[in-house]
Order: sequence, then C-alpha cells, then structure tokens
Amino acid sequence: MKANAPLAKAEMRRVMAGLCLAMLLSALDQTIVVTALPTIGLELGDFVASPWIVTSYLIASTIVTPLYGKLADIHGGRIMLLIGISIFIAGSLACALAPSMILLACARALQGLGGGGLISLAQTIVADLVTPLERGRYQTYFGAVFVTSSVGGPVLGGLFAHYLHWSLIFWINLPLGALAFLIVNAALRKLPTRRHPHRLDLLGAALLAAASGLLALSFGRHGGQGGSTFMLLAASGGFWALFAWRLRSAEEPFIPLSILQNAIARNASLCSAFGLGAFIGLSVVMPVYFEGALGLSADRSGVALIPMMVGTVVGATVSGRMMPHVSHYKFPAVTGLAFAMGAALYLCWRGETLSLLALDALLTLFSLGVGAMLPVCTVSVQNAVDLRHLGSATAVMQFVRQIGCALIVALLGALVTGTGPNPGAGAVGPGALPNFGATFQLVFAVIALCAAMSLAFLVRMEEKPLRGRPIP
Repeated sequence: MKANAPLAKAEMRRVMAGLCLAMLLSALDQTIVVTALPTIGLELGDFVASPWIVTSYLIASTIVTPLYGKLADIHGGRIMLLIGISIFIAGSLACALAPSMILLACARALQGLGGGGLISLAQTIVADLVTPLERGRYQTYFGAVFVTSSVGGPVLGGLFAHYLHWSLIFWINLPLGALAFLIVNAALRKLPTRRHPHRLDLLGAALLAAASGLLALSFGRHGGQGGSTFMLLAASGGFWALFAWRLRSAEEPFIPLSILQNAIARNASLCSAFGLGAFIGLSVVMPVYFEGALGLSADRSGVALIPMMVGTVVGATVSGRMMPHVSHYKFPAVTGLAFAMGAALYLCWRGETLSLLALDALLTLFSLGVGAMLPVCTVSVQNAVDLRHLGSATAVMQFVRQIGCALIVALLGALVTGTGPNPGAGAVGPGALPNFGATFQLVFAVIALCAAMSLAFLVRMEEKPLRGRPIP
C-alpha cells in the first residue's frame, strides 16, 4: 500500500475504531490488574510473587514486540494484528482458569506474547495512513482508549477483586477480544497492504529474545540479589554480545542498523522507556501503598488511582494536539517532565506526611508530564526513519519502552515485596508492612531518577521538522 494514502473520513473512522479496540485489550490489561494484585497474592497464597503477574506479561510482550514489527513490514499489519489478538484471547482464558500463582504468571506470559504487538502494530498502521504532521492529532483517538482503560481498569479490577472474583479481570477479555478481531478484520481487509521484501533473521530474533528475557528475569529475582541473579545477568550479557555480532554479520539484520544508528530514534526510545517505566511502576506499587499505609479497600484503591491515570491521557492528548501547530514541539514534553521530576522528589521528601488528596495531586502532576512526552517520542521516531522500516522502528521503540517497564516494575516490586506482609494474613491493612515509609521513600527516589533520565534524553533529542510541514 502506498504510505500516507488519503482515506475518506468515514473509512478512516472505521479503521481507527478497529485499531483502538485492539489497543484497548493491551491497555486495559495493564491497568485492570494492578488494584487486584494484593487480593490475588493473598488468595493464591503467594503475596511476594504477586508482582510477577505484571512482570511476566511485560517480559513476554517485550520479547515479541520487535518480531511483530518485522513481520508487519514483511506480511502487512492486519494479519499480524489478528494473530496477536488471537494469542491474547487464549492467554486470557488460561489466566482466568489458573489455580496457582506460578500457573497464573505463565498464563500472563502467554497473554503477553499476544499483547506485545497490539499497540505498536496499531501505531504502525496509522503511520502508514497519515503524515507525521497529522499523527499527533490521532493521539486523541488513542487517548480515548487510554481514558477508558485508565479510568475503568483500576475501578473494575478493584470491584471484581473486592466484591466478585479476580478471575473476571481476565474473563472480560474474551468478548472484548472477539469483538476486536471482527472489527479489525472488517476495517482493514479491504485496504491495500504495505509489504516490503525483507528477510527475517530468525537467529537474530532468537538472540534478542534470549538477551532481553534473561535481563528482565534477572531484575525480577529477589531485588537483583543472589548468585542466581548474577548468573542470569552474565547469561544475558553473553546473548547481547552475540546479538551485536549478529547485527554486524547478518546480510539483513533483525533490527536495521539505520534505526540503531539514528540518534533521534535512540534518544526518543530511551526517553519513553524511563518515563513510561516510572509511570507503570508507580501504577503497580501505589495500590499496595493505598491499601497498606492508608487502609483503603481494593475498590477504593482503584478510585484513588483514577486521577493519576487520567493525567497521562490528558498530557498525551494536549501535547499531541499541539504538535502540528508549534515549531518547537518538544517544549510541552520538556516542561511536563521537569514538573514530573519535581513531583517525584517532593514525594520522596514528604510523602509520608501527605493526605490522600495531596498525594493524588502530586501523582497526577507526575502523570501529566509523562503523558506529554509519549506522542512526541512516538511521532519523532516515525518521522526520522525510512518508510520501509516504519514497522520495525515503531516496534523497536515499543521494545525499548517495554523492557524499561519490565526492569523498573521488577525493581520496584522487589523493593515493596521485600517488606511485604505475611502471605497468610487475611488482608493488607495499615501497619501490615514494616519499614513502610522508608521503603516508599526509596521507591519515590527511584521514580525521580527515572524522570530525570527521561528528561535528559528528551533534551538531547533533535527536533527534526515533521514531514508534511513546510520547512521554515
């Protein structure tokens, strides 16, 4: 298909409806589970392992994201999106039926193998249809998806866990997934497909999967301590070295060297990895804080997360809408990340003394800054690469984001569960977690550092004129 081919408004709306519903599957599953983590961990008798419900999904989705991008460049986005939805549905069914924490973590990994491509493939398909100058405003559509998942996810997760049963968190994906499959297929099958005659480097893909999987796994073990962790890190380093060798020696490497050598793509990917990783990490551990320090129930904890979730969407929507209209389109994101870093530093300094209202205000300020950065990074990467590598570049950016999220979530989860309650306890309540204040002071310090790193990489990123805009 010719890139950026114009579509009628009605046809574009149908396409966006299908893509947004597919993205909703992945977005909803990242937020709906967080408020239920303490309940799931206690019911299955393994609170300490509960962060693996999130981490196993992130690791699996991270491993397959570049593969989805490469296959989309070769075979087209529609077929790969349908494959991802199908695997995601199968994983959701396995999660709903899981009788133990180990099997639930494995089922979440299967779910991640399907969900790993949904967001990047949707972004790639949109990038095929509109110019970089126009893409920022489509963050409104994607923003609606994240509003739905961000507001509805934590509340639904808390309600299901508190009043019904946590397995409904995964059962709900079955009808949503079937509907997404039907709409995506109907909306995209009549459109011409963009294909490029790439070769798939299977050895390179396997080396990258092993390297990234072992790296994320090592950070999820006992807070990064112990001999087994160092063995995993050493093995991961070996596979990264082999992958680097393969990039230099392969006739057509799994990740095009032009993407890795592109400074804009590097800086944007690292910026979004630190920023989004900090946000996802906070969304995972804050329910433990709400329930353990403030004594909130699971459903009230979900309500308390809503301002933070909405802040990200508002920031992304405003920043994306501004991009076509300002020459220095990085400015809203740079300003937002500076405020996000300040909010995290204040939480580290005075977090224990804050009321729930003040705490939510600072979390919302943090999420506004992170949200403002996301569309700027995505559009900048797509604007900086050749069209024939669009799928791979978008997937590489999503890969870096996800591996950053997996590492940061694993690190924060290890910090929090290292002071976790007795798994045999009936609930997570005030005083159940020893050294709680010191633990979360360290958590907020890590978040502040991540925000600072995100800001530094964004400042370093070149502000290249967007294609579709006349150069002044």
